Amino acid sequence: MSEHIHVDVDDGVLTLRIARPAKRNALTQEMYGALAEGFLRAEREDTIRIIRLCGQDATFTAGNDLADFLAGGALRTDGPTLTFLRAVAATTKLLVAEVDGPAVGIGIGTTVLLHCDLVYASARAVFALPFVPLGVVPEFGSSLLLPRRVGPAAAARLLYFGEPFDAAEAARLGLVTEVLPDADALRARVDDRIAALLAQPAQALAATRALLHDSDGPQVLARLEQEAVQFARQLATPETRAAIEARLPGRARR
Repeated sequence: MSEHIHVDVDDGVLTLRIARPAKRNALTQEMYGALAEGFLRAEREDTIRIIRLCGQDATFTAGNDLADFLAGGALRTDGPTLTFLRAVAATTKLLVAEVDGPAVGIGIGTTVLLHCDLVYASARAVFALPFVPLGVVPEFGSSLLLPRRVGPAAAARLLYFGEPFDAAEAARLGLVTEVLPDADALRARVDDRIAALLAQPAQALAATRALLHDSDGPQVLARLEQEAVQFARQLATPETRAAIEARLPGRARR
C-alpha cells in the first residue's frame, strides 16, 4: 500500500482518499497500485457495497506525477496503472466521487468520473482533459465514454483543446451529478447520498447498477487496451516527451 492513499472501510463503504497534497495529489505508480488494491478488495468483500473516491486539501488529483510517469514502465501491461484502470472499469460496486478542487492532468483526474455512478463536486472544482496538448491520446476508455456522455461535438472540443472547465459546465455536460457551494456542503451531501443508497434494498440496487453498466463492460475494456497501446506509442515520441517535460517543476512552460 501507499502512504498517500488512505483506505477506510465503514458500514459497507470503502473510502479511497488521495492524500499527497504537497504534490497536488499527483499519482505515482505506487499510488496506482494502492488504488487498484482498494478496488480489488471491494470486489472480494461482499459487505462492501459502495466505493467513495476523494482527494485531500482542496484537490481531487492533478493526474499523473509527470516525473514518475516519464521514468518508464508506467504503461506496462501488468503494471499498476493498467491494473487500476481495469479494476475500475470492471467493478460491480457503486462508485461515488467527491470532487473538491482540481481534477485535471493526464491520468484519472477527469476521466475516472466517466466510470462513476454519481459525481458530486464543489463550486471550486476544475476539470480538464489535456491529452492532445501534451502530445498523447485519451485514456481510461474516455474516447468511447466521453462522446456517449456529452455528445460528439462537446467531446471533440474538450479533447482537442484540453481547456479547463468549471463545475457548472461539468454539470451542464452531465459529468457531474450535483454542484455544492463549498467543501463542507460537498462532504455533507456525499454523506447523505451514500446513507440513502445504503438504505435501499441491496440486491435491487446492485442489480440496477449492473443493468446500467451491462452493455459497457467489454467495450470499455477493449477500448482501454487500445488507448493504452496508442498512448505508449505517443509517449515514446520526442514531441510528446518535450511537451510533458515542459510541464515539470522548474521547467518553462510552452
